[in-house]
Amino acid sequence: MPALAKLRFLVNQTARKLFSMLPQQSRHNVYRSLVDCDPDPNKRLVLKIADTKEELEACFKLLHDAYVSSGFMTPDPSGMRVTIYHALPTTTTLCAKFDDQVVGTLSLIRESAIGFPLQRIFDLTGVREKEGNIAEVSALAVHPRFRRTGGTILFPLMKFMYEYCTTFFDTRHLVIAVNPRHIEMYESLLFFKRLTANVVENYDFVNGAPAVGATLDLKYAPETMRRAYAGKPLNRNLHHYFIETKLANIQIPHRRFFTTNDPVLTPDLIDYFFNQKTNVFAELSDRKKALLHLIYDLPEYQKILPALPDQGVARQIRQHRRFSVKCPASLSNTAVEGDKNITIEVNEVSRYGFRARIARQIPADIWLNATVQLGLHEVSRLTVQAVQETDVDDQHYCGFRIGEPDLVWRKFVTALYEGHTHSDLDQATRFLP
Repeated sequence: MPALAKLRFLVNQTARKLFSMLPQQSRHNVYRSLVDCDPDPNKRLVLKIADTKEELEACFKLLHDAYVSSGFMTPDPSGMRVTIYHALPTTTTLCAKFDDQVVGTLSLIRESAIGFPLQRIFDLTGVREKEGNIAEVSALAVHPRFRRTGGTILFPLMKFMYEYCTTFFDTRHLVIAVNPRHIEMYESLLFFKRLTANVVENYDFVNGAPAVGATLDLKYAPETMRRAYAGKPLNRNLHHYFIETKLANIQIPHRRFFTTNDPVLTPDLIDYFFNQKTNVFAELSDRKKALLHLIYDLPEYQKILPALPDQGVARQIRQHRRFSVKCPASLSNTAVEGDKNITIEVNEVSRYGFRARIARQIPADIWLNATVQLGLHEVSRLTVQAVQETDVDDQHYCGFRIGEPDLVWRKFVTALYEGHTHSDLDQATRFLP
């Protein structure tokens, strides 16, 4: 390392160490004092949904290079970072373009049968209890030439994200999993709250890097920001910037119908990104392959999706060991006629499904939201689909497949697998939230 570069490195390390010794509120005030958001960005900047092959590929390449340089992934032969979540119709990729070059990107992942990336390691129970749809903010990257320009790209991209979520994406809660080095920026500037007090030391979604989970309730964010930024000049006032400023640079998606998603992936695009350019589909588990076929159940998609396992979806879902339980639960979905909430009783569970006693038939072609009371203080919230209905002794039962189990369900079933006696089970469930 050259002498000058080494000196700069040592100075930066010392500055970071001194900064970390300040009280938290002082650190947050410093972050807010460094805000510089231009209410009238350069007209060469355009913010839009990435909806073409070229834009999506540029986003995935920018993300790949950023993640590789940060150690969050190993280089991929495709030069792109593409995950199964990018293949979902409930995921939207936003991009910032300067002089028609993609210089910033992030993805918003709405809940689906496959769930969220972070729900495998962070408990979302507290977020779900507040009701409202959740979106995970993921795959954020800014081109190196704009990373030291006072938020020239980052703040407009964040504003676009905020407007898109609150106006079009039907989202109340944002959740993120970020490196511990970056969490205070989200806490101080945008007022994210940590999901837990602990740092997850090994998050497999980002090559084993540590991660902190956090959430932002968009229902209360405007008032929180208004109080925090009151009296600040406009270029440092994120409340004015996010809530009151209108950026002509943002290209709002045109919608003919009252939909909440903006799917852009045609069969050809899915085939290009997930079969031809990468091995994402080939490396999926049989379960996720089956779920993809349930999500994309149109004939034109079936031929480019990974082949289903020979035993079929139903057999695959039911091959897991099942346990007898008695858990009160409810189902909800506006597509089901009648009561908004349907009361059920879960009497059999497995890793990826359950059977419940129910008083009415459930359509088999829709996804439902299930709330299952697993114990006095343990509640699991899942996305499920009816798979089989039977009648036993004048009682009607229905089996349900689970899209992606949440953390509470996973811990609960793991405890059942590990507990051979009542005492064993009691010991195994002490770690439940």
